[in-house]
Amino acid sequence: MSIANPNPLLDLDGLPRFDAIAPADVAPALDELLARADEALELVTADTFPAQWAALSATLDVATERLGRAWGAVNHLNSVADSPELRAAYNAALPRVTEFWTRLGADERLYAKYKAMDVAQLTPEQRQAHTNAMRGFVLGGAELQGAAKERFAQLQERQAELGQKFSENSLDATDAFAYFATEEELVGVPTDVVQAARAAAVADGKEGHKLTLKMPSYLPVMQFALSSALRERLYRAHTTRASDQSAEEFRKFDNSAVMQELLALRQDEAALLGYANFAEVSLMPKMARSPQQVVDFLRDLARRARPFAEQDLADLRAFAAEHLDLPDPQPWDWSYVGEKLKEARYAFSEQEVKTYFTAPKVLQGLFRIIETLFEVAIRPDNAPIWHPGVQFFRIERGTHLVGQFYLDPGARTGKRGGAWMDDVRARWLRPDTGALQTPVAHLVCNFAEGMGDKPALLTHDDVITLFHEFGHGLHHLLTQVNERDVSGISGVEWDAVELPSQFMENFCWEWDVLKHMTAHVDTGEPLPRALYDKMLAAKNFQSGLQTLRQVEFSLFDMLLHMGQVPVVNGQPDILALLKHVRDEVAVLQAPAYNRTPHTFGHIFSGGYSAGYYSYKWAEVLSADAYAAFEEAAQHTGTTLDVATGRRYREAVLEAGGSRPAMESFKAFRGREPQLDALLRHQGMTTA
Repeated sequence: MSIANPNPLLDLDGLPRFDAIAPADVAPALDELLARADEALELVTADTFPAQWAALSATLDVATERLGRAWGAVNHLNSVADSPELRAAYNAALPRVTEFWTRLGADERLYAKYKAMDVAQLTPEQRQAHTNAMRGFVLGGAELQGAAKERFAQLQERQAELGQKFSENSLDATDAFAYFATEEELVGVPTDVVQAARAAAVADGKEGHKLTLKMPSYLPVMQFALSSALRERLYRAHTTRASDQSAEEFRKFDNSAVMQELLALRQDEAALLGYANFAEVSLMPKMARSPQQVVDFLRDLARRARPFAEQDLADLRAFAAEHLDLPDPQPWDWSYVGEKLKEARYAFSEQEVKTYFTAPKVLQGLFRIIETLFEVAIRPDNAPIWHPGVQFFRIERGTHLVGQFYLDPGARTGKRGGAWMDDVRARWLRPDTGALQTPVAHLVCNFAEGMGDKPALLTHDDVITLFHEFGHGLHHLLTQVNERDVSGISGVEWDAVELPSQFMENFCWEWDVLKHMTAHVDTGEPLPRALYDKMLAAKNFQSGLQTLRQVEFSLFDMLLHMGQVPVVNGQPDILALLKHVRDEVAVLQAPAYNRTPHTFGHIFSGGYSAGYYSYKWAEVLSADAYAAFEEAAQHTGTTLDVATGRRYREAVLEAGGSRPAMESFKAFRGREPQLDALLRHQGMTTA
């Protein structure tokens, strides 16, 4: 009988002991794991150590994988269960962990070992991992010398600190705001949202209804509240979070200086590596060949979408003036006007739809799709968890365990906003034990919780988000690659990694799918076909405006990291660039006080710097991939076609990062991707 390690972060033989990890465990665990990783690095870089993949993997990769898994557990808890004590422990450890990974990636002795390997002796999977590693060494500064190498290490450590500070400021600024609204102010807001707001106020010992800037509270107010003054109050608070324009008491969370310094450090990093700008560095491991190619792609998409966006806006303005007595809608009015127009045009509301999407039924329907298409079974399982709302599942094929995942769906204080998939561990034929390690993933969302004895209700957008994150999860969990560095999502080009996630979103619009994943919260009746038909008719409502919004974010991000920031009064002016981009792309202008970049976590703390375009880039891939299922449905009557699902699984999901994404796409579709399917799916084609 084995005895669990007293420090849960050092107990790495099974699943993480999330229920036992305490902030005090972080430092001692990292002391030991960093020391072991350092020992392994010294061992494999000795002159006498063979330049062989298997030997190096069995020594160094095992040590660094253990470090990565333990730090991953700490990082995860920091995102979903933030506390002052954990934050302090995390921030104290972050420089040490960053320093090790930076030093590892820049170690010229280790680089020499990889250079000396006989690539002809490697398996195809190992060759791909070796190619990625060689590129990683160059981008990690392994070819730098002396002061340049020291400066590179300093840049990495400081960027990690600033990214964490940006994330903390965004979270704290979001959590700090609360407005206690009267019942009169909430006229028009859905009953379940009002009830949740009242319960939150009671929990705080306050009168009224507690409104916050978290999406389950903020968005319904913007869509449904009759009070324009209330909408304006929340809009201003939301769009000025973590900025110089927020209320005085919240300006301690201002991200302005953090953003400026991060951009300067990224430019310094690019210069050290011999690139003109950070965008060039960012694109090295991606599908896109150059920043200019991305800019051209975005501008072409904007050009195609603009006529549709202009029509969307004209429709909104006309409806607001004629039906809502709003001759000059303000920025905080657009969500409200849009929701009212959609109700009028298609005779349904998001809130009506929401009553059919109970969380348990949606999950059951999602699992049915996955089980049907990908020939697996999903079963509930037990594991240590960090919050009572977390569920744990295993995926099996026959009697074999394929992978496992945690699902954390609910929004709460101390949990950062948004939705994401993260890996707990990768599939790996372990070189130390010879055993096959199966993959484990986190799937995290921020949905409203159920009220009383009622299950949580999801909006259709929530359902799409859930399917999106499961697409990422399937990419990680269904891989059949045994080499850790290219299994699952590892090694997949960043601008292709959204293909499986966006692919899954398409099923949220299929009748033969939706009828199995809906049950009215009170009656249990499935979604009526007539309501589905209205939803489908409304599917591409404002798709032109939404496309331009994504292009705006993407173009801003790319130009920002290409160094095309106007200098105003001797300082780079990020907001001046944003205005320039909006003037070029947007048909709807934001007010001068709007500070969207100050909480743009994707590019300042989330790894998407000079990479936000990948959502639209991968959407081209995913729409074209899904078109194969639409073609199959013409013969079989259903998009849940098992034969097509098997081909997709084998060509894309199981291959992971073991080959270039374009090769995987062509293996599935038999050709390169085409833009037509995306434009057709989004209703942006002229008949």
